[in-house]
Amino acid sequence: MPVEDNTVIPGAPSSEPPTVDEPTTPREPLPPKPDQQAPEAVSPTGSPTGAPLNSRAQSGQYLTTAQGLRLGDTDHSLRAGTRGPVLLQDHHLREKITHFDHERIPERVVHARGAGAHGVFRSYGTASKITKAGFLAADVETPVFVRFSTVLGSRGSADTVRDTRGFSTKFYTDEGTYDLVGNNIPVFFIQDGIKFPDIIHAGKPHPDREIPQAQSAHDTFWDFVSLHTEAQAHTMWNMSDRGIPRSYRTMEGFGVHTFRLVAADGSTTLVKFHWKPKQGVHSLVWEEAQIINGMDPDFHRRDLADAIESGAYPQWELGIQTFPDTEDQMFEGIDLLDPTKFIPEEFAPVQPIGLMTLNANPTNFFAETEQVAFHPGHLVPGIDVTNDPLLQVRLFSYLDTQISRLGGPNFAQIPINRPQAPVNDMLRDGMHQTAVHSGVAPYHPNSLDGGCPFMAGQDVGAFVDVPEALAESIKERRNPASFDDHFSQARLFFRSMTPVEQDHIVQAYTFELGKCYESNVRERQLMALANIDAGLCAAVARGLGMPVPGATVQVPDSEPSAALSQVGGTWPAAGRVVGIIADDSSDLSQVAAAREALDAEGITPLVVAPVGGFLGAEDGAAVAVQRTYLTARSTEFDAVIVAGSGAPAPDAAAGRDAKAGAPSPGLDPRVVLLLTEAFRHAKAIAAWGTGATALEAAGIPADGTGVVVGDAPDAVLTPVQELLAAHRVWERFPAAGPSSSEA
Repeated sequence: MPVEDNTVIPGAPSSEPPTVDEPTTPREPLPPKPDQQAPEAVSPTGSPTGAPLNSRAQSGQYLTTAQGLRLGDTDHSLRAGTRGPVLLQDHHLREKITHFDHERIPERVVHARGAGAHGVFRSYGTASKITKAGFLAADVETPVFVRFSTVLGSRGSADTVRDTRGFSTKFYTDEGTYDLVGNNIPVFFIQDGIKFPDIIHAGKPHPDREIPQAQSAHDTFWDFVSLHTEAQAHTMWNMSDRGIPRSYRTMEGFGVHTFRLVAADGSTTLVKFHWKPKQGVHSLVWEEAQIINGMDPDFHRRDLADAIESGAYPQWELGIQTFPDTEDQMFEGIDLLDPTKFIPEEFAPVQPIGLMTLNANPTNFFAETEQVAFHPGHLVPGIDVTNDPLLQVRLFSYLDTQISRLGGPNFAQIPINRPQAPVNDMLRDGMHQTAVHSGVAPYHPNSLDGGCPFMAGQDVGAFVDVPEALAESIKERRNPASFDDHFSQARLFFRSMTPVEQDHIVQAYTFELGKCYESNVRERQLMALANIDAGLCAAVARGLGMPVPGATVQVPDSEPSAALSQVGGTWPAAGRVVGIIADDSSDLSQVAAAREALDAEGITPLVVAPVGGFLGAEDGAAVAVQRTYLTARSTEFDAVIVAGSGAPAPDAAAGRDAKAGAPSPGLDPRVVLLLTEAFRHAKAIAAWGTGATALEAAGIPADGTGVVVGDAPDAVLTPVQELLAAHRVWERFPAAGPSSSEA
């Protein structure tokens, strides 16, 4: 019999284990899983209802129509005889099929592929001197919903493509809903929102073939960004490891634009928002990303949901960079209204103002993650916008999009979008109106409804647009001269990378441009790279087999920014995933002890065995198996521990599993593949007992960098956790490190 095991392994699909036989005894619907949470039960107009969070879920023991009529059969259409035609009078059939036909709403044009989670934001109060926003006062806790996403792919695309990620947070404050709608990259492709359709049309699949999906490695993208050189800074970030994050949990977020905070005394401060993950900023390597796209295209959304389910709650600190609200809105020579520019943290440190913890998964993906509607114009008193030309266009575009995508103007009444503050908006009717408004005078002023609603003053939290003097100017379509620098920040970013990170950037540019058909597009982008860094340009040109162009623009140098590199720091190991390879040769008491020790540190241990079920079940000291040689791949793990011989499993035949490949004497080929991939991707590897022999057979050097061999779990677990703190064994990458010295 299996022994009791309290280690939390995420992935259970239901709040109760299912029975083998079909259940036939009527019962109420199962409750949500412990890791799930529904939107707060407020009315369509923002009033607390006191109802349980799952009060909007299905109820009752029996299947009904949408009107509550109990049904005795949903498997057979009403027919004129058992072999006759289906009858039009079958109201249940028509309702069921009609609703199914309209289950899908238009997906987002951008950011269609996403994942979401509920959580809470606790303010430190450190921003209260420069903003009157109530949710940023000391120790105030605010419910949040966060949606992460890719930009270019459709809803059915893969998670680990090279792309920008959306990082949008909805704060349900008692002063109204505030949306911080950002990305994982602090600079954008374009400076003016009027070009947003252009960059998206260029990045999307080619309209004639609808390929390639969810990637920028094609002609139209590189044609656009090489012609619109303002995109070079964003492209550099995207070609770095930032374009393929390890997890949503290890991804920075940025508000991109400069915003204006307003204090209680009316004074103003310009700020940029930053989300800093407590686990550090980490990425995949390119081969990992490609493998994952085939093995597990849901990798990022699964990782997020599993972490929350297992109690490894993701956390980010919200921080701000602050700048004087001067007339020119410049800082250290950088235009704060240019969304293609960032301010190095050495110039303006990021000051933490609060902590966000995601602690609950959605109850229903469509109702919450798919229908959530963000808008940068959802503001609260104390936070205002600036004249950033990209932000100004977003203020129109997002609202317009929700009306189309969510079927009308009442999208704020969808449960996930409902404010958790009183709503009295005088807006009436429209598609999908679920509020039942009273009164006869939805206009202002009125006397028939007693004058309600009344205008609010600043003393009761009214939002007041910041008075801003506008200089005498000419109405024209033109950028300010300060927007003309398109290369210096791309150079700053590249030269702030370590040699291994620079290698990855070279690889990314070479791969993406190598996918372009037109040589003129490749040549034009090489000309842009020549203005960024001569060494980078030369390395990419060599990979493409093309001449190396010279620079055409004089670009100023600046000091590298250490905050831009992902290499060199240490972070908590909690939330990581470790694979433990075990089999019948393993000392199962040691395997169980290792699992308990890792679990106690907040690390998820997954046992990988030849077959599923339990190891040692016949001996009464069973260990549950979470993965098999067939289902496991190195990309799922941050580290691998070998506690068994790795002998071939019964299905170790290429005919059953192509990964099995050619047989290896005494070692399952898939164990060899898992270990060699983990070694090649610079992950920590450890072994004890017969596992040391398996490492040797797989060609993994016992004295290799980041390889730990010991006699028992106690000898390897601490070193493994220390290695996990650095994310990868970076010394294992023989970096070429192209630099400007190659020019």
